[in-house]
Amino acid sequence: VQLQASGGGLVRAGGSLRLSCQLRGRIIGSYTTGWFRQAPGKERDFVAAVSWDGDNTLYSDSVKGRFTISRDSAKNTVYLQMNSLKFEDTAVYYCAAASTYYSGTNLLGPYDYWGQGTQVTVSS
Repeated sequence: VQLQASGGGLVRAGGSLRLSCQLRGRIIGSYTTGWFRQAPGKERDFVAAVSWDGDNTLYSDSVKGRFTISRDSAKNTVYLQMNSLKFEDTAVYYCAAASTYYSGTNLLGPYDYWGQGTQVTVSS
């Protein structure tokens, strides 16, 4: 499975960005997909995930109510809509996929496949 992430960039605090992650070589409906992020000098943290049937989502407390994860099966792509961005959202964002069906808190992982990361920088 190859994951191609895109959509990062520089945005002012309060602004919005939408990240995209396309799965290549597999059908997204057979994979749990999620987003993680890593800020400089910090560990990689869970951001959001969606089950492969799209029925279950999970968000970290820090992004709940501001970020939305969604999928487009026709495009084999998972999205992360990020609104009301804060300086502390600055990080490299990674998409991930797991061939195991997860729901509830199991959406935290573990994940089998990772994309290359896309930089999100929020200016204060």
